Amino acid sequence: MSSFIYNVTFDCEDPRSLARFWAEVTSYAMVEERDDFVRLQAPDKRGVRHILFFRVPEPKTTKNRMHVDLATREPEAEIERLRALGASLVDGDTPTWRTGDGTRWVVMRDPEGNEFCLG
Repeated sequence: MSSFIYNVTFDCEDPRSLARFWAEVTSYAMVEERDDFVRLQAPDKRGVRHILFFRVPEPKTTKNRMHVDLATREPEAEIERLRALGASLVDGDTPTWRTGDGTRWVVMRDPEGNEFCLG
């Protein structure tokens, strides 16, 4: 027997705002919403089923120890779409592509500073 990842959870300052960003990024639907908590649900049963957002009092202070990797067939266009939604590139205004194991990716931050990769 094995386990699978059911939820990914973010601690954040503003659950509604951050959830709206990630809903736009992933097409997950907002299915539960309170001032201190928001739950997004996947459009199907593949992969991670929910993304959860909990309000916490402390700000993010260091690099994430865990992050989300996103995939797209059109990375340059997706970088621009994500930037228009409020994401930023970690290395400035120009994407710095990293490579390894036959893949390439760029590191970005969501509106609250959580790092994620796009490949």
